[in-house]
Amino acid sequence: MAKKQFKAESKRLLDLMINSIYTHKEIFLRELISNASDAEDKLCYLALTDDQVGLSRGDFKIEIKADPEARTLTITDNGIGMSKEDLENNLGVIASSGSYRFRQEMAEKDEKTEDVDIIGQFGVGFYSAFMVADTITVTTKKYGEEQAWQWKSSGVDGYTITEAERDGVGTDIVMHIKEDAEGEDYSVFLKEYKLTELIRKYSDYIRYPIRMAVTKHQRKEGSPDDKPEYEDVKEVETINSMVPLWQRRKGEVTDEEYNKFYQEKFFDYVAPQRTIPISVEGTVTYKALLFIPGKTPYDFYTKDYKKGLQLYSGGVLIMENCADLLPDYLRFVKGVVDTPDVSLNISREMLQHDRQLKVIAANLKKKILAELAKMLREDRTGYEAFFKNFGLDLKYGVIQNYGANKDELQDLLLFHSSTEETLTTLSEYTSRMPESQKYIYYAAGASLTAIDSLPQTELVKANHMEILYFTEQADEFLTEALRTYGEKPFRSVLNDDLGLENKEAEESGEGDHSAVLDFVKETLGDQIKEARLSKKLVNHPVCLTAEGGVSFEMEKYMQAVQPEMGVKAERVLELNASHSAFKALEAALDAGDKDKAADYIRIFFAQAQLIAGLPLENPSEYADLVCKLMK
Repeated sequence: MAKKQFKAESKRLLDLMINSIYTHKEIFLRELISNASDAEDKLCYLALTDDQVGLSRGDFKIEIKADPEARTLTITDNGIGMSKEDLENNLGVIASSGSYRFRQEMAEKDEKTEDVDIIGQFGVGFYSAFMVADTITVTTKKYGEEQAWQWKSSGVDGYTITEAERDGVGTDIVMHIKEDAEGEDYSVFLKEYKLTELIRKYSDYIRYPIRMAVTKHQRKEGSPDDKPEYEDVKEVETINSMVPLWQRRKGEVTDEEYNKFYQEKFFDYVAPQRTIPISVEGTVTYKALLFIPGKTPYDFYTKDYKKGLQLYSGGVLIMENCADLLPDYLRFVKGVVDTPDVSLNISREMLQHDRQLKVIAANLKKKILAELAKMLREDRTGYEAFFKNFGLDLKYGVIQNYGANKDELQDLLLFHSSTEETLTTLSEYTSRMPESQKYIYYAAGASLTAIDSLPQTELVKANHMEILYFTEQADEFLTEALRTYGEKPFRSVLNDDLGLENKEAEESGEGDHSAVLDFVKETLGDQIKEARLSKKLVNHPVCLTAEGGVSFEMEKYMQAVQPEMGVKAERVLELNASHSAFKALEAALDAGDKDKAADYIRIFFAQAQLIAGLPLENPSEYADLVCKLMK
């Protein structure tokens, strides 16, 4: 029979199908299995009203057979099949979708389509097989017809349609796999392990069993116990699991089943801390099964970590990591989303960014945050464990976009404090504030012990007020984004005016100490911006205060990540005029011993740097000064 040309700009369009639309060659198997599933959906639907079909739901199946010697891969279904006209319209016209027309016809009849997952939309998936095959033969027999037909093509040269023989209705697609070429391993698509892997990856939740012969290594019957013999045998097995866990009702699934699904699906040996099943019907319909991991993934803070949820459409995997479904600060959430309502691009590998996707993402975020708030209320120990794992991401979520997310995240934050043995929320902190307290006080440092011993905290503690302890690099940036909580401004006890009375400091500062302060500045020069009498010190002689909007902890962070920028806090040396050490300095200066006074000042400055956790430029000089004073 004469070869026919495709009824589209065949060479150009088919070349586009094969070489440009699909990113990964392995996608072809997903597309052909999806087509087979569509065909079985159609006949299954017809069986509901036609007793002559003779098949029940459990009779439908898809079979995969690889023949490495002949280099053929066969996909067989017992679905509705195709007539000669169907072959012309569906396979002779590129980008013509019989599945799409079938769904349109059902919609026009006002018939329900929820139980019929017609996957194909564009009519191009079949041609993806030419990415791995040089010849494709389709033998098919349509339900209700006696004659079977064979469609055969080697690609852009066109196709033939001839009469054929087939016992029952359905379709066989036989692909002759290309020979391996440099950099292209086509033979892998004939290997049992690869086919099993691809079926489970992309088509695990196709509703019909996908059957394939798999090799079993088993003991030979009758072999002796002392010297057992083994052999490889082929057994036909169902490769896919068919029914997704997220399609079952919550009450029908045990915690053990959820945990097993999560651990196998996302390769985690620890059970999830929280499972969030979601089912939404309405303007946008979708089902989701989300998990909050029980531990931080090993690669969580590396560039290799990929956020995103697995996106399915009709049980077929579309995207392995759909990043658009989660904001960055919820990137730790794992799970799947299955929806028929997102607009896919022609290859079904990527999404068209549309309103439906944004609606789903917004709903998922709301559900996850509600679950975290519930955990905080009802399982404080569990929430603190979660916050240890992923709290830093919530903090970065507040910081990002100039605090745009602060209202939805601020009540989920936890902090250490000067008075509580456990972590505290901002709400709990403000509920304990005395009426006279104007600010939410905080102090940043390398560790809780280091912060607790800072001299700047003394005055706040003496007034029986609580201080939040910031030990993470994000914490101080956090206050810049939050600004206030419950109309109470944040205030650093290290760098800001505390707004508290310090009568002893006020009384000791009543005299004229300007000569001492001037000499301090003269001695230290550009190492400090200013020397001043402190209003916050109680028992310590000296401390360093940062000015200019950059704290010492911010400086340390910027020096670590972007040292070339040279970000540095402005240093103010604060002195406690009531302390005996200050009086010794003043006495040395009054006696005219400027060398001794200068030594005192250098020791003060070194001590202030050490207290602030800043490195000394010359540690040996500091050690020598201390030893000199001990003589």
